[in-house]
Amino acid sequence: MSHKPPHMLKLEQAYKCMDMGSFTTDGSDKHTESYLSLGLTVSPSKKKDTDFPKVLLLLATYLDRSVQRNEELLDSNKIKESSTIFHGQRAPDLSIKLYAERIFKYSECSPSCFVLALIYMERYIKQPHVYMTSLSVHRLLITCVVVAAKFTDDA
Repeated sequence: MSHKPPHMLKLEQAYKCMDMGSFTTDGSDKHTESYLSLGLTVSPSKKKDTDFPKVLLLLATYLDRSVQRNEELLDSNKIKESSTIFHGQRAPDLSIKLYAERIFKYSECSPSCFVLALIYMERYIKQPHVYMTSLSVHRLLITCVVVAAKFTDDA
């Protein structure tokens, strides 16, 4: 039994059915509904609109909750954190949601990059004494999105 939040399970399910950010070319619509419900597909004309894919909100919500949980554990001295290359001296003023939206708007990478970026982030923080906090989440996010975009969109 999984203890992950429902939105995280949806993101993982969507990633499992992705074909590197594009639909299958055989005309099959078996994953279309999942893609559309999470906002994993955006037409080029909508790319410039103010509406952002739902996946960005899900990602930001998940990261906010993870950061909050980790900072509570760190404040209570229940866990020990080590500084990483991603740690800044102070937390950015920009929320994770706004930061993800800016990355999406200006990078022009596909929404599926953000799903892959989350997977990269989750793998990175599996190291001992490494936790996402407000001092590291923004830098970790942009790094993972760049790597994910190189993998999915530049292929």
